[in-house]
Amino acid sequence: MMKSLIVTGTDTGVGKTVVAAMLTLGLDGVYYKPTQSGSADGTDRDTIQNLTGLGDERILENGITLSQPLSPHRAAELDGVEIDLNALTPPPQTGRPLIIEGAGGLLVPVNRDTLFIDLFARWQHPVVLVSRTGLGTINHTLLSLEALRHRNIDVLGVVFVGDENADTICTIADMGRVKVLGRVPLMDDMNAAHLTHIFETHFRRADFEGDA
Repeated sequence: MMKSLIVTGTDTGVGKTVVAAMLTLGLDGVYYKPTQSGSADGTDRDTIQNLTGLGDERILENGITLSQPLSPHRAAELDGVEIDLNALTPPPQTGRPLIIEGAGGLLVPVNRDTLFIDLFARWQHPVVLVSRTGLGTINHTLLSLEALRHRNIDVLGVVFVGDENADTICTIADMGRVKVLGRVPLMDDMNAAHLTHIFETHFRRADFEGDA
């Protein structure tokens, strides 16, 4: 059984939170965000609760919450906070699969010495990479896969977000030597029922299972 996984993306705003919400529902899991920047306008944790309808027992408190919508290293400096990496490692233990959402892309700094990909390498949990289907995604996705493999991080596969783009998806799968886990179509009104339906019709639970 899959114990935990990391949901990261090729860049900011790619759809990680929606995918994390879908996986929390589809895998009957628990959601956790180690660092949250930009809390004034609401947090990804808030979005997850709105999308899934799940309570606090399934949506854990953020490890660190910062006020400014900036990279965590800079947001922490402006808030006068020192990010203690030991407090983030290891992630919390739960009786369900733990869905850990990163911040931005892989090379976003946690502090002045550590990138998120460095934390992922420490945690040694498999990664789900979230990518767009639009223009530019081939470059971003292949670069992200190369960075993950350079650090010997297990990649479960790629989840695409956006309109159907069969050639781009096939190109990434072939050239990146990576499994395509599925695609989340763009929808104006996303909710728990829609996310559950997408998971059940576009994804296979078995692709996410295995020892972390």
